[in-house]
Amino acid sequence: MTHCRRIGVMTGAAALLLTATACSGLGRSTVGMLHFRGHDSPVEVSYSNTLVRGCHRIGVPKGATHVENNTRVDIVLYRTPNCERGERDEGIYVATTLSNVTAPASLPWRSYRVIH
Repeated sequence: MTHCRRIGVMTGAAALLLTATACSGLGRSTVGMLHFRGHDSPVEVSYSNTLVRGCHRIGVPKGATHVENNTRVDIVLYRTPNCERGERDEGIYVATTLSNVTAPASLPWRSYRVIH
């Protein structure tokens, strides 16, 4: 193997290794948009490139009753502001490219977590 070819192989292997570690980093984010809206509210809050780690509060003042998940990842919605589960509430699962609406008598969603 020539010297130039050996350097090329080592450079390619290093680039592949860097790419693989960058994809598994903690700074990953969603691809696409999440849209939240309150009941009979003209206010709509949209998020893009949300980090996949941690709990995220929904910025609709009285909570969200409508959600549209136009990302490539699934999310779980919670009725508490810090993604805590209630006694009978495990969270609402919303798959990628789907939407959901709360029942009229139920509480609004206050936070969400990305499933990755």
